[in-house]
Amino acid sequence: MARSKVAVIKVKPKSIFEDIERLNRLAGMKDALDPGATTILKDNISWHFPFPGANTTPWQLEGAIRSLRAHGFSDLSCVQNKTVVTDAFKGEDLNNYLPILREHQVPVLYNFRDSDMRWIAHKPRAKMHVLDHIYPDGIHLPDYFFGKNIVHLPTVKCHIYTTTTGAMKNAFGGLLATHRHYTHTWIHRTLVDLLAVQKEIHAGLYAIMDGTTAGNGPGPRTMKPVIKDYMLASSDQVAIDAVAAKMMGFDPMSLEYISVAHEDKLGVGDPRDIELVGDDISKESWGFSVGDNAASRVGDLMWFGPMKRFQKLFFHTPLVNAFIFGSEAYHDYYRWPRIDKKVFEGWLEDTEWGKLFGAYRRGEPGSIIDVPSAR
Repeated sequence: MARSKVAVIKVKPKSIFEDIERLNRLAGMKDALDPGATTILKDNISWHFPFPGANTTPWQLEGAIRSLRAHGFSDLSCVQNKTVVTDAFKGEDLNNYLPILREHQVPVLYNFRDSDMRWIAHKPRAKMHVLDHIYPDGIHLPDYFFGKNIVHLPTVKCHIYTTTTGAMKNAFGGLLATHRHYTHTWIHRTLVDLLAVQKEIHAGLYAIMDGTTAGNGPGPRTMKPVIKDYMLASSDQVAIDAVAAKMMGFDPMSLEYISVAHEDKLGVGDPRDIELVGDDISKESWGFSVGDNAASRVGDLMWFGPMKRFQKLFFHTPLVNAFIFGSEAYHDYYRWPRIDKKVFEGWLEDTEWGKLFGAYRRGEPGSIIDVPSAR
C-alpha cells in the first residue's frame, strides 16, 4: 500500500490561524479537494455543552474556513446533525460556532430538516461488512452530500465503544439518520463501511483534527481534558486516526476500525507506512486509557454483552425512549451540573486555550489571536 501523509504540528493560541494554514499546506489540503465542488464543513458536537476536548473548537472551525477560502474554496457550507444525546442548536450556540459562520457567510444546513436535504436510498458499489445487514430495507444517505467535498473537524479523544475516535467516526452522525444506534454492536465495521461510502459519494475528503486540549478517559463526553497543543490534518481518514491513536498511547492496528479499513485499502493504518510531516512527535505517547462511566457500563451490557440478543426489543421499539431519557438525565442533569461544568470553568480560567474560548464567547478573539486578519 502506498504511503499516506499526515501533518502534525504544535500550535499556539496567538498564532492559531497561521498555524492551521501551515498545517493545511503541509498536509496537501488543496490537492485533496475538488476546487469546483461545494465544500461541507462537518464539525463534531459530541456534547452540546462546551466540554473541552469533546467538540470542534471555534478556532478549528474558523481556521478551516479561513484556510479554505485562502486556497480558493469559496463555496462552503456547514452541516449539523442531532443525536439522542446532543442538541445541534444548543451545541452550535454554546460552542460559539454561530458568530463565526455568520461573519464568514457560511450557511448552516441540518440533515434532519427536509427543507435542507432529503434521505435517499444508496446502493454502495463497495462490499459492505455490516450496513446492508443492519439496514435490510436499504442504506439511506442525505442527498446533499453527493458530489461535494467534505472536511471533517474532529478532536483527539477516547471513546467508550471504539477506544479512540476521530475522522472516521465523524462521518457517523452526518451519514446515518436517527436509527444509527442500531449499529453500535458492529460500530467498528460500520465506520469502515461509512468510509467506503464516503469515497464513493464525495468529491474530496479531508480532516483537520484538534488536539489542543485532548480528551482522556470515557469519551466522547465525560473525559479528563489534557492540554497537548497539537493539531493534525490529512486527506487519509484512516492514517490521521492512526496517528492520533498512537499519540494517545494506543496501538492503532489493534483497533478494529483502523485495522479493517487498512486491510480494505481504504487508507493506511500502520504507522510504519505513514509519512509524518511537520513537528517531531516520535516521543509522543500520552498513556491515555478509556475507563468506564455509567453510560459505558450500560452500553457494554446492551450492545456487547448478554443482553445484545434483545436489542430489537429495547432499541427498535418505543422502549428506546427510556434509554434516551436515561442518557440525557445522566449527562445533562447529573454529570454537567455536578462535575463537568466545574471542569470546564477551571479550563476556561486556567488555560490559554480556555482563555481563547472565553474570548470567542465575548466576541473578541482578536484580543487573544495575534494575526493581522483577526477581528
